[in-house]
Amino acid sequence: MRKILLLLTLIASLDCFSQTTIIQRDPEIEKMVKEIKAENLEQYVRKLAEFGTRHTLSDQQVNRGILASQNYVLAHFKSMESKSTGRLSSEIDFFTIPADNRRIPTDSKLGNVIATLKGTDPNDDRVFLIMAHIDSRALDVMNNKIDAPGANDDGSGVAAIMELASIMSSRSFPATIKFAVVSGEEQGLKGAEYLAKKAKEENWNLVAVLNNDMIGNSRSSETEIADNTRIRIFSEGVPMAESEQMAAIRRYTNGENDSKSRQLARFIKEIGEKYVDQLEVKLVYRNDRFLRGGDHTPFAREGFTAIRVCEMNENYYAQHEDVRLEDGIQYGDLPEFMDFEYMRKATGINLAVLANLATAPSEPLMVGIDVRKLSNTSTLRWDAPKTGKARGYYVLLRETDASMWQKKFYTEDLTMTIPYSKDNYFFAVQAVGENGHESLAVFPQPITR
Repeated sequence: MRKILLLLTLIASLDCFSQTTIIQRDPEIEKMVKEIKAENLEQYVRKLAEFGTRHTLSDQQVNRGILASQNYVLAHFKSMESKSTGRLSSEIDFFTIPADNRRIPTDSKLGNVIATLKGTDPNDDRVFLIMAHIDSRALDVMNNKIDAPGANDDGSGVAAIMELASIMSSRSFPATIKFAVVSGEEQGLKGAEYLAKKAKEENWNLVAVLNNDMIGNSRSSETEIADNTRIRIFSEGVPMAESEQMAAIRRYTNGENDSKSRQLARFIKEIGEKYVDQLEVKLVYRNDRFLRGGDHTPFAREGFTAIRVCEMNENYYAQHEDVRLEDGIQYGDLPEFMDFEYMRKATGINLAVLANLATAPSEPLMVGIDVRKLSNTSTLRWDAPKTGKARGYYVLLRETDASMWQKKFYTEDLTMTIPYSKDNYFFAVQAVGENGHESLAVFPQPITR
């Protein structure tokens, strides 16, 4: 007997009548989010800024330069290993980048600081990666001598990862979480490119990549907008690694707004706003800011699901600038420009998303929509997920011009027919775990026979 439950969602219903918003939080995840402290984040950022410059090609000194800052982050990760009962391990993964006649003048040794929190389920090989870049720059991207404190770009992202590792390392999750602090972003995404290729070559089951790059500033330059209640999630529409077959299906189904990265972005908005108060997640439908890029891009090129978390407003007086006072304006990426309470909230959405995904079952398999005949109803079918136990499933629905899912229907079967036309709505399916944790949504493929 099929059991169907129409759940009230956190957003407006398709119906014209208002509905009561019901927020149900996992108490343990809620507790972890509350453990994030703005003062801890400030301490990490100020320490990172004290290294003077973290330029990728900076000289190797005891208390200055990128290697000194990497050793600081590594020591922090190492200090967390004892409370993880052996599940957390950390290292600096060194590699050599050849000269590129652009921003790497000679063959250079770089390193990514990686902490791995191993999952507890031996049958679950999923990996969730959260990352930020530790390198900094001033106005001249090739000047590796001048001070470049990099408080926000991207000390903010690094500090968030340090705080998350501190809190999450003492907890257990079925899937593996990797905390990555990469180098070479300002020189052409070099550290992320190396890590993405490594993940592809080693066949990681890398489900989602959360790149945090500049999450600590709440005030814009020029327009003088101050807003610590919104944050942006950038996600690609048409996948960079799309095959001809994938492209044909996308065109056939009009699925350009339903890439895996878009599904991850929607998940971040729903879960982030559920666990973090006074922070609205804004979905920006482009891979990154206009004509610009970040460390999630190499992962997208390799076919992985990757997004960027970024502050809503950017202060260009404090971004890629030499530290100086000019015409009454203070330039330079200094800690004094940071909003650490805003940064706490941004860190919170990352934690909530990671904890939910690493606890939930994997996505349902073979998700499809029956198109064998014309009908004003829609029938979806799927198989159980590969890892984790699904208590049931959500069939999601939204109008074609809607950004977020508008209705969720619950079933414990592997199929559902609902009285909504596939001409007028988009659909997806999620697996739901025993404790209500949800997988990423899967856009259905046409079932033709």
